[in-house]
Amino acid sequence: MKLTLNVLLLLAFTVAAISFITPINTPNQQVTDNTLTAAEKKAGWILLFDGKSTSNWRPYKNAESDGWEIVNGEIHCKDKDVKHRADLITKEEYSDFELAFDWKMIKAANSGLVYRIDELHGAAHESGSEYQLIDDAGYPEKLQPWQHSGADYDMHPPTKIVSKPAGEYNHSVIKAKGKHVEHWLNGVKVAGYEIGTAEWHALKDKSKWKDIKGWGENSKGNICLQDHGGGIWFKNIKLRKL
Repeated sequence: MKLTLNVLLLLAFTVAAISFITPINTPNQQVTDNTLTAAEKKAGWILLFDGKSTSNWRPYKNAESDGWEIVNGEIHCKDKDVKHRADLITKEEYSDFELAFDWKMIKAANSGLVYRIDELHGAAHESGSEYQLIDDAGYPEKLQPWQHSGADYDMHPPTKIVSKPAGEYNHSVIKAKGKHVEHWLNGVKVAGYEIGTAEWHALKDKSKWKDIKGWGENSKGNICLQDHGGGIWFKNIKLRKL
C-alpha cells in the first residue's frame, strides 16, 4: 500500500503532537533527591538530611571536625585537606527503625554506617554494629568476606556482592526491630542476624569486639556516618520508626 506525501506528513504531525502533550512523568522517573513522597510521609518516614544542612547531625562527642561538607545536595566526607577528622552522628537516638540511604565512593575508599551507638568509647564502632561500605571491586587489598559492602562488619558477611563500581550510587536499607536486624543493598537482602543468640556470641568472640562488654547490644542509640579517611558521599538519608 502506497501512502501519499500528504498522508505521511499528517501522520508525522500527529505523532509529534502526541509526544508533545504526553506527560513526561513515568513510573520509573526518579524522585527528587532528599525529599519525601506523600506516601512516605503517610508511612511515617522522616528526612535525616534535607540536602542543605547537617542540622540533624553533629560530630561524635562533639569533637572538632572539618572533614564534612555539603556539595550539590550530598554530604561529602573529604579525602583531602582535612586537619580534624570525626564521625558524624545523629542528634537523636533511635531504637526500632528502618533506615534508607544512598552512598557512593571514590576508588579504594572504605567507610561504614554504624547504628545504635553510644558515646562511652573512643569511637562509635566500639559500641554499635557497622553496615560496611567499601569499594569492593577497587580496594587494593584482599578483602575478607565480612569486609564486603553490606556486611555486618567483622560478624556477618553479605550473601552476595551486589555493590556498584566506585563513582556510582548504591541504595542501602537497615531494618532493626528489637534484636532482629537486616541489611539490604540495591534491593537484595545481604545479611541478617539476631542479637544475643549463640551464633551471634560465637562470632563476636572471634571478632575485634570480643573484649568490649556490651558491644552491639544497645537497644537504642545514635546513627553514625563514619569518617574513615573520606572519599564517600551520602544522600537521601531517611528513617521511619518501627
